[in-house]
Amino acid sequence: MLKFNSDHSHKVPSRQILPVLGKVKESYLLWYKFYQDLPKIHRHSLGQRIDTLFVEIIEAISAASFLSREEKHPYVRLAIKKADTLRVLLLVLWETKSLDDKKYIALSVKLDEAGKMLGGWNGQLAKQNSPAKAGEK
Repeated sequence: MLKFNSDHSHKVPSRQILPVLGKVKESYLLWYKFYQDLPKIHRHSLGQRIDTLFVEIIEAISAASFLSREEKHPYVRLAIKKADTLRVLLLVLWETKSLDDKKYIALSVKLDEAGKMLGGWNGQLAKQNSPAKAGEK
């Protein structure tokens, strides 16, 4: 019979994930804490849309991680597009005072790091998939 530890002190082995996916996951976990405290007027509208965008970004990065090099690029671009939209919607929350300065900055810093990682990945894929590179093979 298997016994499960009721305390969460044990480490569950996990599969290694891409650093960019780890960064987005960290951002989402931070967002999730803040989401609970959003004013009701935004929690079920803008807050829900931001939450959905986070999940869609995670899905796009996860999908890209399992595809061939040639197939990754559209998914990485999709993740970048959704991350850009996410940043604008977070800005709206901040400007409407539904998200305080400290929370907005904490999220923005993490999302900027993830954005740089996605941009780097996008650039690398663009070079690898360029017609000039394909002709060299």
